[in-house]
Amino acid sequence: MLAPTETPTPSIPKSWYLPSKPHKFCPGCGHGIILKALGEVIDELDIQNKLVFGCDIGCSLLAWDFFACDSTQTHHGRTNPVMVGIKRARPELVCVGYMGDGGGYSIGSQHLLNAAVRNEKITVILANNTNYGMTGGQMSPTTMPGQKTETTPFGRDPAITGYPTKGPEFVAAVSSPDAYVARATVSKYKQLKKCLRLALLNQIEGRGFSFVEVLATCPTNWKTNAAQTWNFLEDEMEQTFSVGELKSLAGKGEK
Repeated sequence: MLAPTETPTPSIPKSWYLPSKPHKFCPGCGHGIILKALGEVIDELDIQNKLVFGCDIGCSLLAWDFFACDSTQTHHGRTNPVMVGIKRARPELVCVGYMGDGGGYSIGSQHLLNAAVRNEKITVILANNTNYGMTGGQMSPTTMPGQKTETTPFGRDPAITGYPTKGPEFVAAVSSPDAYVARATVSKYKQLKKCLRLALLNQIEGRGFSFVEVLATCPTNWKTNAAQTWNFLEDEMEQTFSVGELKSLAGKGEK
């Protein structure tokens, strides 16, 4: 039992690059939660020494020095083909592409689609915070109907700009039966870690393409306080974007 003056020491993934901490994301940003979960899974699977981490332009670029492993930052939207190239050249490596909804569903959507169709054996993690966070909070492919952003001050109108992209659904529709596809959320940490672990195992065990979208918070651009941020995530985002596995490892040697 702790003495009255003692405080618990938070666990720090050994795969983190400590000189880059505290991280550079805004207070309350979901990226830090996603990356801590990823770090813990990397530790548990003991893959730090064979991991290659690639990040996109946008808020995700702030993760370029997050881990003590080989890392690369790509041009906007090009993370997936860069990781595919590395994986094809060095199949023994574990290649992770990290991006936001802009890099994955807008400028990089064709690369995501093609990697899924070809069943490339990489793992893609995409943070969905329903806006273009780094450039000021404009509408993104995942902005929800009625949601106000810098470029939709009266709310997104589907009659003008269409409906939000549901990435896991279209990846699941075109990918191989050996793919792993899921949507997680930073509000359910154990579920998030489970999805990341299975996505990495699907690659490590040589089965196929793995894709995890993670619903993430962005209080800076949502202009929300702590309570409003969590309510928006759980009461609105998780109602629009269903959380769960779309293609699981059941019957494929799941561990």
